[in-house]
Amino acid sequence: MKVRIEDSCTACGLCIETCPQLFQMGQTIAEVIGEIVPPQFEDSAQQAADECPVESIIIE
Repeated sequence: MKVRIEDSCTACGLCIETCPQLFQMGQTIAEVIGEIVPPQFEDSAQQAADECPVESIIIE
């Protein structure tokens, strides 16, 4: 599983609260810590994507 954040991110921080092992706050938007999601964080990555208010988290 891969994850990325699009430029439409509003930096609300919800993804960081949901899965701080994968997301961090960058200069203007949230950023992914590593592109590949470790298996133990797949559920929380999916939860972050599902709950993103602007649907900026893309999971492939």
